[in-house]
Amino acid sequence: MAESTAYGAGAARRKSMSPKDKMKTVMHEFKKGTLHSGGSGEIVTNPKQAIAIGISEGKRNAIKRKLRDS
Repeated sequence: MAESTAYGAGAARRKSMSPKDKMKTVMHEFKKGTLHSGGSGEIVTNPKQAIAIGISEGKRNAIKRKLRDS
């Protein structure tokens, strides 16, 4: 299956992952050059920005899981 480089290319696949797996996937997308920023949709070139995206998505998903399970 070919990876799309369109806006938000891996975002749907990352929705239901654990924070650890999400961080791993985000960094993999960053290294491949397919990670896009949320606001402008440009490809992320700064590793610090990629880490921030992974942490942010991981926290957001953890909060949603807690609300769903309670």
